[in-house]
Amino acid sequence: QVQLVESGGGLVQPGGSLRLSCAGSGRPVSTNAMGWYRQAPGKQRELVASITITGGRSYADSVKGRFTISRDNAKNTVYLQMSSLKQEDTAVYYCNFLIARQTWGEGTPVTVSS
Repeated sequence: QVQLVESGGGLVQPGGSLRLSCAGSGRPVSTNAMGWYRQAPGKQRELVASITITGGRSYADSVKGRFTISRDNAKNTVYLQMSSLKQEDTAVYYCNFLIARQTWGEGTPVTVSS
């Protein structure tokens, strides 16, 4: 059974940083393109960062220069380092495969507020 478990979210002040983790089981993240998505209240889920099999990275314009996606193949884990956080980054964050997405996990909530 394929499972993705996100963690690392929390409450942070504007300008702060967080690192999110996505631990996978049942399907290797090392040989798949992976993405971090987020869904803010009342909005559709959106892709904010992705990493290809060969390590190529892409970002939504809204997070470019502030977020970094990375992967630890040995741990079958994908990370999202978020810095210079803004209130508009408040959302539930999810990870998933870019192709043949699996059932969404519970996500990890991020709240940016003073």
